[in-house]
Amino acid sequence: MSMAFDRLSRPVQKWIRAQGWTGLRPLQADTIGAIMDGTADLVVTASTAGGKTEAAFLPLISQVLDDPRAGTGFDLLYLGPLKALITDQARRLDDICHEAGLPVVPWHGDIAGSTKAKALKDPRGILLITPESLEALFVRRGNEVPRLFGALRAVVIDELHSVLDSERGVQMRSLLNRIERRLGRPLRRIGLSATLGDIGLACAYLRPDYPGAVGHIAATSGGSELRVQLRGYVAGGPDPDEPAAADLVATHLFQRLRGSSNLVFAGSRERVEIYADKLRQLCDAAGLPQEFHAHHASLSREHRDFVERRLKDGRLPTTAICTSTLELGIDIGDVTCVAQIGAPFSVASLRQRLGRSGRRAGQPAILRQYVIEAWLRPDANLADRLRLDLVRAIAMIDLLIEGWCEPPAPQALHLSTLVHQVLSVIAERGGATAADLHRLLCREGPFRSVDAPLFQQVLRAIGRPDTGLIEQSGNGLLLMGRLGEKLVEHYSFYAVFQTPEEYSLLNGTEKLGTLPVENILAPGALLIFSGRRWQVKEIHAESRVIVVEPAKAGVPPSFGGNAGIIHDRVVERMFRILGDRAVPAYLEPLAAALLEQARSSFATLGSGRICELSPQAFLLVTRRGTVASTTLALALQSVGFRVQPYDGFLEVLGTDSTPALRAFLTRIAQGDSVDLFAHDPPLQFEKFHVFLTRSLLQHDALSSRVDLSALAMLCKELTA
Repeated sequence: MSMAFDRLSRPVQKWIRAQGWTGLRPLQADTIGAIMDGTADLVVTASTAGGKTEAAFLPLISQVLDDPRAGTGFDLLYLGPLKALITDQARRLDDICHEAGLPVVPWHGDIAGSTKAKALKDPRGILLITPESLEALFVRRGNEVPRLFGALRAVVIDELHSVLDSERGVQMRSLLNRIERRLGRPLRRIGLSATLGDIGLACAYLRPDYPGAVGHIAATSGGSELRVQLRGYVAGGPDPDEPAAADLVATHLFQRLRGSSNLVFAGSRERVEIYADKLRQLCDAAGLPQEFHAHHASLSREHRDFVERRLKDGRLPTTAICTSTLELGIDIGDVTCVAQIGAPFSVASLRQRLGRSGRRAGQPAILRQYVIEAWLRPDANLADRLRLDLVRAIAMIDLLIEGWCEPPAPQALHLSTLVHQVLSVIAERGGATAADLHRLLCREGPFRSVDAPLFQQVLRAIGRPDTGLIEQSGNGLLLMGRLGEKLVEHYSFYAVFQTPEEYSLLNGTEKLGTLPVENILAPGALLIFSGRRWQVKEIHAESRVIVVEPAKAGVPPSFGGNAGIIHDRVVERMFRILGDRAVPAYLEPLAAALLEQARSSFATLGSGRICELSPQAFLLVTRRGTVASTTLALALQSVGFRVQPYDGFLEVLGTDSTPALRAFLTRIAQGDSVDLFAHDPPLQFEKFHVFLTRSLLQHDALSSRVDLSALAMLCKELTA
């Protein structure tokens, strides 16, 4: 480790000494060696606060200082998924680079224009930027890309696990490929991650053509103690005097978390507001200072900064009730406990969240899981009796303890993002040929699964007169169409995901945050926002402003949000739990009783996979995750069945006019074809899907959201 320290530049060594470090961590020493001794791409994995950022940047900054590269442009590029993460990392890097005089430039929508103008005039040092802001540079300053990045020697991608198979991840890979093509040379790519289910897929993301050449450095786990409790609650019972389940959860959180710093992941923004309000009221009733604060993306930047600073400072007890906004690596210091309300959708996310707790030596990582199940009426259906939210939570905790998490999904077509990148390249270059676009984006870029004929279909779709995104000149050059120009010129274009128009919420001059358009309220309406209660005074549609004042009552506004995709491995574990007799030690008594109810209900199904609930109602035991079960659901819906999906089950309702269920499944098992899209299901899930034809939407769905190849085997299992 001392040898690794000696290889760093003098200013970097001086900074390390100023921190009072007794030495480098093994991960940092290994990464310094790998970066200094070669030029290979690299994946660095460690738990939250494991020193990944310093591991990558200490040697990279040293190389910039000791061996300046000729030419203009930024020396290092950092790509982060969140503006808050970029701001936080910029503060950390600026501390390292300040004495050496190396500029550190954070770049996103909240950064002052003067800061950006200065960096554009003299681009050097470290640029920290979101994929969307990098996209904007390509669109607005395409001709300047070689000047801005001419000296670039490496790209650091933070929170790599969060982008591997997402729209933003594909966009980021496309942007990196476009930079390399403009510079005429490869750039070193270094990915940082705390959670990876399959390192091979991460290496393939960084360098698709040479994944085997990508190095991997992982921190050895310290094996810190993990403490888990899962508490169950029942909602909607017959006794009106019984406290509501959500009130019981809030009371338990208040009793256990008060006086310390914690994170409570409540799921949706609406539920964040519900629990923040309940905990605020409990503080008021006890005459205590407020220490429970909401944190989600619709709240103002000032409010989120306040919560983050208070958590990191650590002098006052602070609990953030949050969505996934605090899941990624923003430095908020150490928290005592992580609480999760409701069953999570992925083990990877649960592991990432738990990494916030137990970071101090000798302190355990603590997970408090809360699951609310429905009170069962006498006529409750079998699916409700299986307590699937509870069972999923148990399955994910068990898999978390075992160290497993979901690998990225196989490469999808991502046709929506392809449309976006076609428009971006045309805007950047002022025009492009179809052959150039296909080579840049598909043959060399991230859309490898899109062959030339399919790419031509995409171009024809967005070049239709009624679409008007692109048009072709007489010499074959593709240019921006009238609608395309309008689309690209708007700031919302740079993001590949949906960005709904929102109204600003104001209390006097204080901006509380924003509300999506679908949540617009009438004057006099009462609402809960930022964990506080408000009444709507005025609505100014033209300026998109809602003026509110404090009130004594309110309800949380609803926010949009998509359910997660449950992996086959999670469902497999759920069925093992349902068929088992052992009770996990981390269940409190009511949760254990609810699990026993679920097991008793599951036992009534017997070993059959098709359970007849009534002459026209069935429960199919698929034992599969979301994708495979959705595929079967589409097949059943195509011939008239009504289907309700659950984790590992499908509830199927037929009529006298629908075919016999077992006979239909047998035909599919024997190889009969089925039109999954015969009943015209909604297929526009992503931002630019609206511009694609029905045929292209079906291609896209078949590549990612349904698995036609698994359908026959699943039907064989069901009818065996």
